[in-house]
Amino acid sequence: MTVSADSVRHTPLWDRHLALNATMADFGGWSMPMEYTGTVAEHRAVRESVGMFDVSHMGTVLIFGAGALEAVNAVLTNDLERISDGQAQYPMLCAENGGVIDDLIAYRFDENNLMLIPNATNSDAVVAELKRALTDTEVNVLDARDDHAIIAVQGPHSAPTLHAIGIELPEKYMAFARSTWNGSPVMVCRTGYTGEHGYEIVLPASGAPQLWDALSGAGAIPAGLGARDTLRTEMGYPLHGHELNAQITPVQAGLGFAVGWAKGTFHGREALTSERESGPARKLRGLIAAGRGIPRAQMSVVDGSGDSIGRVTSGTFSPTLSTGIALALIDADIADGAQVAVDVRGRHVDFTVTKPPFVESHVRD
Repeated sequence: MTVSADSVRHTPLWDRHLALNATMADFGGWSMPMEYTGTVAEHRAVRESVGMFDVSHMGTVLIFGAGALEAVNAVLTNDLERISDGQAQYPMLCAENGGVIDDLIAYRFDENNLMLIPNATNSDAVVAELKRALTDTEVNVLDARDDHAIIAVQGPHSAPTLHAIGIELPEKYMAFARSTWNGSPVMVCRTGYTGEHGYEIVLPASGAPQLWDALSGAGAIPAGLGARDTLRTEMGYPLHGHELNAQITPVQAGLGFAVGWAKGTFHGREALTSERESGPARKLRGLIAAGRGIPRAQMSVVDGSGDSIGRVTSGTFSPTLSTGIALALIDADIADGAQVAVDVRGRHVDFTVTKPPFVESHVRD
């Protein structure tokens, strides 16, 4: 990672993005590629073939020391005891009121060693909160983002592409394998944010340009954060700051599967258990356009009487469905199939309430 004169941070692949004439933009303090040849083309490459993303702006947090697994398990929502060494899990770090500080991926090495991948803009907050929570333990929390890069390889051709350059792959979804590639230690995780069969590769920052070039030579199409957003929205995957935040809980977002309800303790347990039992006042739902119009975040959702029932959290044009889709936090009593409208720049566009995903998932293929 490097820092420019204007304090915008660059990933180890920044030069590669410039060489490809990528459209760059500030994302959480990082100069990141939004698109290379076009968001729709990159989206379709991932759905139909194989794309690669630079996601090195994401955090890399190493947690180690006697009892690390037990200590972290008392903080995060999900139950790390339900997975084995060599597996990954999707938990959240919540505040005591149930709001979400961040959602992340946890990788279990053994009972004394873990790695967490938090969202880019929340990495510092996650590190600070874990250090505070684990103060009275023998567990260490190390922010290792500057030392690592992460490349996501996603799509139905992701496995043969990685095989072609000699990378060892884990077989099962949410598992990871550690090996060496061209002299660099690599951790290959069968995870992703697109809904396709895919992998995320964590490696030393110094080895990232060589891996990127090898993947490109094997046919992987560079894809920017624009396509990453349309892909994840089609799957109904949450983005922190949109579908999750300090006021939107896992219960409201429909992410109860990422909460270890039976375990004794985790941050926010009392508030989340209470909300689960009483039922949330609002829930995250999908909206698919019946008319022309692209929904965007913060647009109002109204019922047939024109009364507000919630707001769009994320909205986009779906390249797969060729229509507008949205995720929206709306009144909990609105049923799937209900007809609602979104105020798109002063014009009410009809939408149908549905349960995401909008397209079929292939993560377990």
